[in-house]
Amino acid sequence: MDQIAEILISAVLVIGGIFGLVGSFGLVKLPDQMTRLHAPTKAATLGVGGVLIASICWFGFFSDQGSWHELLITLFLFLTAPITGLMIAKTNMHLTWRPEELPYPGEDMHWATYGDSAERSLMDAVPEIDRAERDHRE
Repeated sequence: MDQIAEILISAVLVIGGIFGLVGSFGLVKLPDQMTRLHAPTKAATLGVGGVLIASICWFGFFSDQGSWHELLITLFLFLTAPITGLMIAKTNMHLTWRPEELPYPGEDMHWATYGDSAERSLMDAVPEIDRAERDHRE
């Protein structure tokens, strides 16, 4: 039974390491910010999650008492990484795209960040110095 548990834990560690490697490689090599965002929020999250799941399995099989720390860290990671990615993507959308550059969302629909009730973009909150710099770049 110990050998099966060791093989299972080793497999989960290797899978987590592969996901972490792919996420790190994607973060460096993907061409722009929006595609680069997928690497840490998807692949690297699964890589760290794999290592944490292997730790949970190790404590479950080889320790007298289990550890809730890894489970809580895993849940926190899987809950916060997608939300963080969404907020970074929305910020990038506000800073680099105009509402008219976005694809048509459909009849009676609008983009949540550029909706009728949210006409004020994130750039309206940026100080005048930054706005002048942005206009100068364009």
